[in-house]
Amino acid sequence: MKFKQKQIWLINFDPSFGHEYQKVRPAVIIEDSLYIQSGNLITVIPISSITGKPVELDVYLAKDNTNRLMKDSLIKTHQISSFDNRRFIKYIGDCNPQVFKDLQENVKKYLGLLG
Repeated sequence: MKFKQKQIWLINFDPSFGHEYQKVRPAVIIEDSLYIQSGNLITVIPISSITGKPVELDVYLAKDNTNRLMKDSLIKTHQISSFDNRRFIKYIGDCNPQVFKDLQENVKKYLGLLG
């Protein structure tokens, strides 16, 4: 399967240090599909099933038949990471277009790219 923007994959985040996300967990690919093919690193944002304490820039992701997550979750915008594609274990599903649009806006805020 080809990696594409908006896809959700199970990714091995270990080894991790400090406050980095750990273990195998879902993440959404945010890198433009055109650039994914040009190298082995893919940029993602991790997804957490702990929804009780959202922080600014988290994006709520309700489980549905498109994303095929097991629980309602939060996309943790402030944890943008790039990983070698060998860390990608299994394709899960796709991010809803409106949720992905909200995520893109929050990434722009996080990186200071808004006007």
